[in-house]
Amino acid sequence: MKLVGKIALVSGAGSGIGRAISVTLAQQGTMVVVTDIDEAKAKQTATEIVGMGFKAIGIAMNVCDSQQITSVQTTLAQQNMLPHIIVNNAGWTTNQSFIKNPPDLWDRLIDINLMGVIRVTRAFLDPMTQNGQGGTIVNVSSDAGRVGSSGESVYAAAKGGVIAFSKSLARELARYKINVNCVCPGPTDTALLRTTPEKFQEALLNAIPLKKFADPMDIANAVAFFAAPESAYVTGQVISVSGGLTMVG
Repeated sequence: MKLVGKIALVSGAGSGIGRAISVTLAQQGTMVVVTDIDEAKAKQTATEIVGMGFKAIGIAMNVCDSQQITSVQTTLAQQNMLPHIIVNNAGWTTNQSFIKNPPDLWDRLIDINLMGVIRVTRAFLDPMTQNGQGGTIVNVSSDAGRVGSSGESVYAAAKGGVIAFSKSLARELARYKINVNCVCPGPTDTALLRTTPEKFQEALLNAIPLKKFADPMDIANAVAFFAAPESAYVTGQVISVSGGLTMVG
C-alpha cells in the first residue's frame, strides 16, 4: 500500500479505463474521488471500491463544465479532501473521416479531450502549489496523439495537445515538487472500442505485435507507476501502453 494517506481524483472513472485506475489506486491505499459525467456510474464505481475494503466516494463532474468542476473543488476543500494526485482520464472519440466531420464535432472532441484536461488541472492546481507538499498529475492521452490515427484526426490533435500540455506543465511545476506525466493507451478493450465495426477491430488486432487489446488494468498499472513514490524523479514523460503497436523513440 504505497499511497496510504493520499487522495486521488480520477475523471471519467465511471467505467472502463477510469474505473480500473480508481480500483488500482484504491488498492495502493489512496482515498479515491471517483468522478464522471454520469453520477450513477461514479457512485457505482465508488461503491464497488468500498465493497472491496478500500476508500472512495463518487461525484458527478462534467469536464466541459467549469462551474461544476469548481463546485467539486469547493466541496472537497470544505471536507479537507483536496487531491494529492490528479488523473485526467475523461475522454471521448468517434471514428469518421475528417473530410466528413461537421465543425460541431471538432468542438466537442477538443472540448472534452483537451480543454477538459486543462480545466480540471487548473481548478485543483492552486492548493497543490501552495501546500508545499507537491503532488502528481497523470494525464491519459492516446497513441493517436503520438503517431496519428485514421478517422480520428481532430481527436489525435486534441490528444497531441494533452502530451504537449503535460510536458510544458512538468517544466513549470517542478519548482513546486509536482510531477506531471502522460500515459498513452493503445487500443483497449472497453465498451467504446466494442462499438466500432468488427472489421476495424480485426485490423487493429492484427497490427498489434502482442496480438491482443489492452485490458483497462494494463493502463491503470502505468498510471499507478507515475503516482507511486518510485517515480518521484520522473516528470514530463510519455509512455505508450499499446502492446507494441507504437514504438516511439
